[in-house]
Amino acid sequence: MPSVILDRSRKKRLEQSHPWVFKSEIASVEGNPEPGELVQVLNHQGRFLATGYYNPKSQITVRVVSYQPLEKMDRNFFVSRFQDCLRHRERFIGDENAYRLVYGEADFLPGLIVDRFSDVLVVQLLTLGMDQCRDSIVEALVEVMNPAGIYERSDVSVRELEGLEQRKGTLYGECPRHVTVTENGLKIKVDIEEGQKTGYFFDQRENRASIQPLMIGWGDRSGITLQELERDGQMLRVPVNKSGKEVTFPYWDGATVLECFSHTGSFTLHACKYGAKKVTCLDISEHAIDSARENVELNGFQDRVEFVVDDAFQYLRSQVKGVEEREERARGEHKVDTSKPLTAGGGRTWDVVILDPPAFAKSKGAVKGACRGYKDINLHGMKLVNEGGYLVTASCSYHMRPDLFLETIKEAAQDAGKILRLVEWRAAGKDHPQILGVDEGHYLKFAVFEVRSKTTL
Repeated sequence: MPSVILDRSRKKRLEQSHPWVFKSEIASVEGNPEPGELVQVLNHQGRFLATGYYNPKSQITVRVVSYQPLEKMDRNFFVSRFQDCLRHRERFIGDENAYRLVYGEADFLPGLIVDRFSDVLVVQLLTLGMDQCRDSIVEALVEVMNPAGIYERSDVSVRELEGLEQRKGTLYGECPRHVTVTENGLKIKVDIEEGQKTGYFFDQRENRASIQPLMIGWGDRSGITLQELERDGQMLRVPVNKSGKEVTFPYWDGATVLECFSHTGSFTLHACKYGAKKVTCLDISEHAIDSARENVELNGFQDRVEFVVDDAFQYLRSQVKGVEEREERARGEHKVDTSKPLTAGGGRTWDVVILDPPAFAKSKGAVKGACRGYKDINLHGMKLVNEGGYLVTASCSYHMRPDLFLETIKEAAQDAGKILRLVEWRAAGKDHPQILGVDEGHYLKFAVFEVRSKTTL
């Protein structure tokens, strides 16, 4: 087997479980390996370290698939790996019929993503080494998962860094464009052909469920209390408003919620399931809002959700401007014609504001601009949270490291005059495991903050 010999002065990342070998770490190559071919990786003393596939066109020249000698990545190899992947998901995901089955490097299959949507699988082949194994991958998936269809979504620009063209289409069986799956007891309709990436983001499954405690316990702010009333000879505790009238709306104790960057409306669905009173679902994409609306109707939540197509940055600023103008009027420091509407056209606030934006920093050079973006949306988002309410915020930018993300939010809180109490800090879900030593896998940061104003403490 051809060999890649590593430089003496390189960092010992491979020994620390990182599966990438960069071009700059290679001292020499022996045996003239073909692009995509398996090679053995040796240290400068000739000691075997790992087996990986080779691509001289990529800056990541070798991607490790085994720490033992391996002759080929054939059907049997993939069957064994897929069985391991399935055992992990069955243990931690349970009865769910949709999840990430294969998560690249974290499942010891770098360059391969497989998502399960009920009886349809969606695959991404991101590297030359995996692209050349397409047939073996499909055969192994059929053997292990017995799907009705397998659809390829390798329409991503990262393939071009490997010298590959983007491609998509059916690889096996029948693949309907839309597949309805379940997540945390909710029905979700997924567009596997035109949805973002493979059609749905599974990495926030547990995070979406974690908002449950935020969704109820708000009725007393509206002056609604539980009182004992006699009904048919029985004493029952029923909600009563300030005027002493019984409240019949079943979600009287629920939160008002704003979800920005909603995509398919996944946080909106969970908010409704857990008892939210009213949810504003916002995305800049008409297609995304159409998908969210379908999912809301699929679960019977349409009476509690309003949809907004707008730029989240612009929408948040507009609402904050309206709040500030309303507060200025209340202070009475300047003469204001109150017969005129608020010029900003905003001024709404919510008990819970959810910010789940796309990646702002896709490279190290974009971090400075990303910090400005994250600060801006979190600054305006927390200003729109009712006193004692909650800011739910996330970042999926790997280059936005956790300490920098928290520092950026802290700066936003300082500028907003808010004190934030961190009550939840999470990462990606259990179908997105992380290998210690592979920092690139630690991309998702998810936080829940209670928002308090300094003027009230």
